[in-house]
Amino acid sequence: MLHAKGPLLSVDVGEREATEVDVDEELSTFIGGRGLATKLAHDRIPFDADPFGPENAVYLDTGPLQISTMSFTGRMNATGLSPLTDGLLSTNAGGYMSRNFAGTGISAIEITGASDELLAVHVTDEGVEFEEVPELEGAEVPDVTEYMNENHGLEAEHIACIGPAGENLVRFACIMTYESRAFGRGGLGAVLGSKNVKAVTFQGDSAPELEIPEETQMEVHRHAATADDMMKRQGTTAGTAFINDNFSLPTRYFSEMEFEGVDGIDGDAVESKKYKKAACSQCAFACKLPTRDDETGFETEGPEFETVMSFGSNCGVDDVVDVMKSNELCDRLGLDTISAGDTVAAYLMSEDEFGNADLIHETVEKIAHREGIGDTLAEGVARCHEELGVENWSVKGMEFAAHDGRAINGQGFSYAVANRGGDHMYSTTLRVEYDGDIDPIGLDGKPAVVLDRENRAAIRDTAIICAFGEDDYVTQEVLETLFDADYDDLLSIGSRVIELERHFNNKRGMDRADDVLPYELPDFEAALDEYYELRGWNDDGTVPDSAVAEYAVADD
Repeated sequence: MLHAKGPLLSVDVGEREATEVDVDEELSTFIGGRGLATKLAHDRIPFDADPFGPENAVYLDTGPLQISTMSFTGRMNATGLSPLTDGLLSTNAGGYMSRNFAGTGISAIEITGASDELLAVHVTDEGVEFEEVPELEGAEVPDVTEYMNENHGLEAEHIACIGPAGENLVRFACIMTYESRAFGRGGLGAVLGSKNVKAVTFQGDSAPELEIPEETQMEVHRHAATADDMMKRQGTTAGTAFINDNFSLPTRYFSEMEFEGVDGIDGDAVESKKYKKAACSQCAFACKLPTRDDETGFETEGPEFETVMSFGSNCGVDDVVDVMKSNELCDRLGLDTISAGDTVAAYLMSEDEFGNADLIHETVEKIAHREGIGDTLAEGVARCHEELGVENWSVKGMEFAAHDGRAINGQGFSYAVANRGGDHMYSTTLRVEYDGDIDPIGLDGKPAVVLDRENRAAIRDTAIICAFGEDDYVTQEVLETLFDADYDDLLSIGSRVIELERHFNNKRGMDRADDVLPYELPDFEAALDEYYELRGWNDDGTVPDSAVAEYAVADD
């Protein structure tokens, strides 16, 4: 079976030491990407670790397809113990860094410890350099790029960094790459901040050689280049009006399910501001959204649909330029736009200030710098909702994505059982409900669907493949050819990844009591029972230790 190659580079920033660790056996079992990083994190991060403690780790890695030239593969994975959910969490980002990472010859990097000084860690195929960068304290993301370019000749595609939000331990701070691409959900940027690591850079020409069928790569590439897909013009915002009209667009901090101002922020509105094409590394799909407001000259990349919800409808804002400005602020400061927008929306509800764009932008700045009310909001909705006097719209501490489980119940159930909480990408059950493949209302038969979609997503993030490419472009047959493996065997690996995440979280005290929602779904408890039974887990939502023992490798 195809899998990534290369050692784990374990970097202790407190001791300023770097050690290569042989992970060939882990790679042969877990492929790379989210799979490898989850196995390493499960085995190497103490179950009782403090998310902001030196014993926590951030793993960055690629999958085997980042060695290819195939579309939909310009992505990387990040994994660690989340300060937002208090559980094990993976997130990934696009852009152009993955090929530079692969060029160092490693399969993964592990960042542990805590530095006394603000650091940049430079990784090449010749070794590791630790650079003290006190001049970057408080620097925004573009300023980090400028520094690295002037001092090291490195461009944005070589850099993963944090903004002020990460330094200030905002629980939903991102790791940013290529300035506008985010390892978005779960606050791993704050974990780097707790380690006093401002940036990690990658450069080299020592990528391993892998045999990946060339014709299959070209077929995917041609399909991506020639497909007449609305997402090439509008990104994920293409479905905004459809979702608003037929399902639900969370509005005014989830108090309403339809937004009367949708025309001002929908796909057409975003497309009207798009001024050129953009893509991720090696990808012919070119779905990114460089946008510009000609009247003011303001430019950013995006917003995508989730940001249109969080800073648009959920904040009561109907002007796409205002949403663009919120998006740009989050990119510069290093904030997850979903969690940031939802948390700001909670604050707007408490102040009866929906639609106040100036207050929104001011509040985003305060969050990133933990100033005034921003210090409270920087903790996230689950930790600040009582002080604000609003409902807790989160699961396991993770603020909700745009796809409302009250309207698409399978996705709602997915939020409840997902190891990282209220995030839509953990299973993307929403796709089969929006498409009408299954009835969006009710939970009959949904546990099996959610389980299958979770396993699929885990393999997607292990390969690593862009979510826009799965199903329609990188099909089951394509995956079988690329990996020289039966698709069911790949899904089994995905299931192992889910189980390791859940087991880690169980050891931190999480169980069935955490698989909950802030609203009711029909026959929810029975669906939970069915889901646990299908997974082979205990009735209380815990994974038997014996199940995880089956995934052990030598010398664990």
